[in-house]
Amino acid sequence: MTPTRPHLPVMLAEVLTALSPKAGEVHLDGTFGNGGYSQGLLDAAACTVWATDRDPSARPRGDEMEAANPGRFTLVSGCFGDMDRLLADRGVSQVDGIALDLGVSSMQLDHAERGFSFQKDGPLDMRMGREGLTAADLVNSLDEGDLADVIYLYGEERHSRRIARALVERRAETPFTRTGDLADVVRSVMRKGKDGIDPATRTFQALRIKVNDELGELERGLRAAERLLAPGGRLVVVSFHSLEDRVVKAFLRRRCGESEGISRHMPAPTAIRDPAPTFQALSRRTTKPGAEETRANPRARSARLRAAARTDAAAWPEHDEQKGGSR
Repeated sequence: MTPTRPHLPVMLAEVLTALSPKAGEVHLDGTFGNGGYSQGLLDAAACTVWATDRDPSARPRGDEMEAANPGRFTLVSGCFGDMDRLLADRGVSQVDGIALDLGVSSMQLDHAERGFSFQKDGPLDMRMGREGLTAADLVNSLDEGDLADVIYLYGEERHSRRIARALVERRAETPFTRTGDLADVVRSVMRKGKDGIDPATRTFQALRIKVNDELGELERGLRAAERLLAPGGRLVVVSFHSLEDRVVKAFLRRRCGESEGISRHMPAPTAIRDPAPTFQALSRRTTKPGAEETRANPRARSARLRAAARTDAAAWPEHDEQKGGSR
């Protein structure tokens, strides 16, 4: 059996610098995975670390870390979009830092039976949890127009209609059940680009995002982080593609009082004025991984880090999201 690559936490040093953990603080690793950020926090300071993960396969590693760090580390099963409720159920109302590493983990990609990878044949599943529709359900049931929309919107695939047509024609003969089969059909109608990216990449990304409602989960998670962070607490988000980063950027710009189209030097009209800013950006630009890390960990190549500190302003009401918030 071919050994899997090591599960390296992406931009760990940069994440820890932004979080700046201190003794006695409480931090949350919202996307536990294999525990890289959690372990980094535990090693960096005498702090308490909570973690959340919707994937049941994270539990064995979580149990191992709980046993090694009694009273300092706890993994809670659940979605990071529910982080404030999950921690409140355990008596935690505020934390000093939150880290989110978005998208699919290397652990999920490495295990063919999870159905995330187009490079390894496995069941066409792609669920991060164990509930809901699978990628096979979507590919075999969506009409051609809806399937093309999913591939275009979540994969940013310009040739989504051509791909959807090929998938619908093929499923009429035999329903899709395997990742390798799906990837082969996509490749049959798409030529490999000059950038060397596999033609199936964007289609697989689109289906995975749709299956797991990743963008909706991200928006819920950002709002939950706003409610959970103590004044001065820090939010650090590492994203891996433009759709994720766009959501994070829009959320933080608005929460930092930088609504588009309205000068921050001029008072906004009363009808559209936002509540007081709940975050202050720690940097005007995204942070990118260094050349040494990208050589050692190819997954890090597309990573982008954004970080902000919580102000003492009250979290925005949910209805304010309807006035032009992140989409």
